[in-house]
Amino acid sequence: MRTRVPKYLLGAATGAVAATALIGTTAFAGDEVDPVTALSQQTSLLWIILGAVLVIFMQAGFALVETGFTQKKNAAEVMSTNFAIFGLGFVGFLFIGFPLAFAGFSYSAFGLDVPMNGDGLPAVGGEFTGLFYWGYSHLGNAATPALLGFFLYMVAFMDTVATIPTGSMAERWKWKSFVIWGLFCGAIYYPIFAAWTWGGGWLAKSWETMNLGAGYTDFAGSGVVHAVGGAAALAGAIVLGPRIGKYGPDGTARAIPGHNIPMAQLGCFILLFGWFGFNAASTFSVADVQFATVAANTAIAGAIGAVVSMYYITWKSGKPDPGMMVNGMLAGLVAITAPCAFVAPWAAAVIGAIAAILTTEAVFFFERRKIDDPVGAVAVHGVSGTFGVLAVGIFANGKYGAGWNLSSSTGVKGIIEGDWGQLGAQALGVVVIWTVIFGIAFGFFKIQDKMTKGGIRSPEEDELSGLDLPEMGVLAYND
Repeated sequence: MRTRVPKYLLGAATGAVAATALIGTTAFAGDEVDPVTALSQQTSLLWIILGAVLVIFMQAGFALVETGFTQKKNAAEVMSTNFAIFGLGFVGFLFIGFPLAFAGFSYSAFGLDVPMNGDGLPAVGGEFTGLFYWGYSHLGNAATPALLGFFLYMVAFMDTVATIPTGSMAERWKWKSFVIWGLFCGAIYYPIFAAWTWGGGWLAKSWETMNLGAGYTDFAGSGVVHAVGGAAALAGAIVLGPRIGKYGPDGTARAIPGHNIPMAQLGCFILLFGWFGFNAASTFSVADVQFATVAANTAIAGAIGAVVSMYYITWKSGKPDPGMMVNGMLAGLVAITAPCAFVAPWAAAVIGAIAAILTTEAVFFFERRKIDDPVGAVAVHGVSGTFGVLAVGIFANGKYGAGWNLSSSTGVKGIIEGDWGQLGAQALGVVVIWTVIFGIAFGFFKIQDKMTKGGIRSPEEDELSGLDLPEMGVLAYND
C-alpha cells in the first residue's frame, strides 16, 4: 500500500521512480516460474483479498457506531449514509480515483510486476515530484488478478475516508448533498494525498529530495486515511454549523445523547475485528511475517486506549462514559495504524494511551469552539490520526522498513534512534493534510453550500422532526 521494498527484496528494484516495478515474472501470467515464488505470490494475493474483506466489513462497524451515537429520529438516515457511501465512493474510485493515485504502483510480492501505466512515471510532476499518475488497464482485458486484488484492497481504504464525515455531519446533512460528497471523495479527494504518499509521489520521495528519513511513512493509514478523513469531517462540520439545540443562548454546550449506546459499542468491536485486515494485511505478503507484530501492536494500542479512556473520563466526570470508552479504543487503533510495523510493543501501549487522552480532550476542545461533531469523528480520526503519523517519527525503532519508499534506509528510525529527519518527513505530511487537504475539503463543502438551493443543510423543520421521513421516506422505528 506504499512504495517500499522489503529487506528480502533489496537489490531487485530497478528504475528511478518511487512506484517502479520490481523485476520478476508474475505467477499469474502463465510463464515458467519458480514454484515457490508462484505459491508465495498466490498466497499473498489471497492474504490481500482476505484483508480487503475485513476492511469492507468495517463499514458495518462505522454504521453501528454512528447510528447508535445519534438520535432515534435520524437512525434510518444516518445508517443509510453509511450504507450508500460504499457504492458512491466505489464508483468515483473505480473510474477516476484509483488510476489517479495508483497507476504507477507495482509490487512483485503478490504478482503485480507491471504498473497500470506501464512505465510507472507520473502523469503530472517529475520523477521525484510526482503529483498524479494515470492508467486504465484495471478496467480492460489486460487486468490481472494481482491488479484487481490490489484495487479491491485500496477501495476499502478509500471507503473509510469517505465515511468519516458522515459522523461529524450527521443529523443535519441533506441527502442529495451527501451523495455528491461520496462521488467526489472517491474520485478526487482521497486520491490526491494517496498519490503523493502510497502512490509514490513527492511526499514518499522526500527522503531523496529533502533528505528526510525514509520519506513520508504511513504503514496502513493514520494519515493517508484517518487524518485525511478527519480533515474533511472538520471542514464539513464547520460549514454545516451545530445542530439545533446543541448550544444554549449563553453558548453553553448541551448534551444530545445517542439513542443506542450498546449499538455503538457493538460497532466498535466490529471495527476492532476489521482493523486486523486494515493493518496486518498491509504487509502485502505472507512471507513478510512482520504481520504478526503489526496485529499484536494493533490489539495492544486499542486495548490500552479503551482502558486509559475509561479511567481518564472517570477522573474527569466521575463515571466511565461508555461513549468515551468506544472513542478511546478507536483512538488507539487509529494512532497505531501508521507506526504499527515500526515500533516495539511498549511503544504501541504508549501510543494507545496518549491517543486516548488526546481524543478525550479534543472532543471537549471542539465542543467549546461550537464545532458540533455528534460522534467525535474529528477527535478520533483527525487528532489521533495526526498523532499516529508523528508517532512514526518518534517511536520507530529501525528494526523494519529497509528500503522503504525505495530509500537506502536500513530501517525506519524515529528520534528514539536518533533520526530527526523521519520526524521531519512525518511533520511535513501533517502540514500538508491540515493546510492543502483540509483546504480542498473546506472549499468543496463551501462551494457546494453556495451552489445548492437552500444550502447543504437540511431545513430546520426537518431537522427538528427528524430526517428519516423527509430525507429517506421511512422511519427506522415505527413507534
